[in-house]
Amino acid sequence: MATTLDTRLQAKSLAPSFTVDDLQQSIGFFEALGFGVEERWEENGVLLGVMVQAGQAHIGLSQDDWKKGRGRAKGVGMRIFIGTNQDIDSLAAGAKSAGLTLDQEPHDTPWGSRAFEVSDPSGFKLTISSEP
Repeated sequence: MATTLDTRLQAKSLAPSFTVDDLQQSIGFFEALGFGVEERWEENGVLLGVMVQAGQAHIGLSQDDWKKGRGRAKGVGMRIFIGTNQDIDSLAAGAKSAGLTLDQEPHDTPWGSRAFEVSDPSGFKLTISSEP
């Protein structure tokens, strides 16, 4: 197992993509969290997906076409950590005032940061935390 920062791959960015149950609902969630829509993908006038951005963080959202079945679990076994230098308590309060329900209120973590947790409407788990 590599335990050094001297790795073959030197990535400059990472942008996960979520296949969501209701694209408009997920866009609203991420906008309430503080993201903005950077890019839109349409075909024949139908919105198929977007790229949302907050600072340097990007997340792709695409509408599930249901070819793998309706009601399948999304986000199981995965959590996205989003780091920021902003005040976590203020961000959490803003998310709540925008109508979001927090999975966990702002709290101090064992590794020295402050964080809160939310789940998007399709079940993807996110932690917003301060950079230690």
